[in-house]
Amino acid sequence: MEIELNRFTPAEQATFRLRALYEQAGYRKYRASRFEEYALYQEYQRFLPDAQVITFTDLDGKLRAIKPDVTLSIAKTAQPAAGECKRFYYNEEVCRPSRESHTFQTIHQMGLESMGAVDADEQAAVVRLALQSLAALDVPTVLEISHMGYLTGLLDALHVPAEARAKLLDFLRVKNAHELRTAALAAGLDESAAAALTGLLDLHGPLGATLTAARAACRCETQRAALEELQALQNALGEAGRGTRLDLSMADEMEYYNGLVFTGYVAGIPCAVLKGGRYDYLMQRFTPGANAIGFAIYLDELERLAAPLPPVQQQGREKSWLNIALPKGRLGDKAYKLLAGAGYSATEDYNDTRKLVVENPDACVRYFLVKPSDVAIYVEHGAADIGIVGKDILTESGADVYELLDTGMGKCRMCVAGPEDFYDDPNKTLRVATKFPHIAGEYYESRSRDIDIIKLNGSIELAPILGLSDVIVDIVETGKTLLENHLAPLETIVDISARFICNKVSYKFKHQEVLRMRDALEKNL
Repeated sequence: MEIELNRFTPAEQATFRLRALYEQAGYRKYRASRFEEYALYQEYQRFLPDAQVITFTDLDGKLRAIKPDVTLSIAKTAQPAAGECKRFYYNEEVCRPSRESHTFQTIHQMGLESMGAVDADEQAAVVRLALQSLAALDVPTVLEISHMGYLTGLLDALHVPAEARAKLLDFLRVKNAHELRTAALAAGLDESAAAALTGLLDLHGPLGATLTAARAACRCETQRAALEELQALQNALGEAGRGTRLDLSMADEMEYYNGLVFTGYVAGIPCAVLKGGRYDYLMQRFTPGANAIGFAIYLDELERLAAPLPPVQQQGREKSWLNIALPKGRLGDKAYKLLAGAGYSATEDYNDTRKLVVENPDACVRYFLVKPSDVAIYVEHGAADIGIVGKDILTESGADVYELLDTGMGKCRMCVAGPEDFYDDPNKTLRVATKFPHIAGEYYESRSRDIDIIKLNGSIELAPILGLSDVIVDIVETGKTLLENHLAPLETIVDISARFICNKVSYKFKHQEVLRMRDALEKNL
């Protein structure tokens, strides 16, 4: 009897199709234990997405963990012989902490691993299976690839100090060109080297054309070798690779992957649904001389495909619209004026209506008016494609978005402030009052300073006046309020201004529209 797949959820349908695909390709199902000895994750902590795992003492007295990862377990047990290539697929649940809910969550993954004698043909076969996996979803998809060798080769060629690399990579991950350049210069690089780093952000687009541009920007043999490998991959994929894109600024999970990396996106899902790449260094910790490549698909995310589009986004579906989250208030008014001046005005003044959504069908833009602290949330979760948000809110929320432009609007500083005669006694825990506990915590952690954070929602300046705190961490614009209350800025944590941000998936599917808007705004600043 033939199974009617349309009776199942999108994730269930994908499971049936992917299982058939992987078994036809010669992959054998791997059944993982729900628990693993904690020592495994302790030893290979840097290869995990998050170091936090749930542990317990088993009846035999051993410390075990609910598995946060499948690949480590397979790599430990595979043990391929010299010249042998072992192929596994899996359908498992892992347990990882959630950044948003601050609790552990169960994540349903399906993926495959190829371990041992992984040559260029095997690598191409795995990427082809990744493309086929996305195609099996029957919705528009994009597979982006990169090669860690191109990025690491550039960092080495530019002699980027080891201590500066983490910060530079963070700016690359979020495509923050303005702060990437500043950080590069602060690290001692000259203008040419800083330009080479920011130039990585332009190496994004169709595989063939981007390879050509990347060759022109090469500075060392390591980069050339990476591009040769990518060219060989393109040749091997042939027609199957049509539509594959290259993004040489991809810098995620560099501890894990060492060569080819790739990420898959699905239209309508605001985050990556497939991640994979080469992890030879990890594999060789278990089996010397062996290589490995694999990928995982996040099945839980596919359930979003069953949900209908909200009514407001069902209008004008024949065109590619940009949905824009604007903050209510003074900053939103300035942001709208900037956007309207760049040719993106709405057909009605949102200040003269009680509507929360205004649009312009001719310009294919739609504005959502939201609370300033919610802008980044709307963008991260894909309810809006782009937004304008203060750097303070963006940093505090930790939203996983691209930061494409510093508009320069709303300039101010995030400062530590306190009494004018304040003395920081290192022998005492510092009491810090703030609306920004994440920013304050990160700042003092970088200084190895013990603090006690007191979360407040307003009138932060009162805290040291009334003895509730020693200092405050807050936004300082003119410093007048501090001065009138006998307080003073003591240290500047970060400069603040409004940033133009973009959802990561929107950047893949509406790339030209987003860049066109960004460039138009930049010209009008």
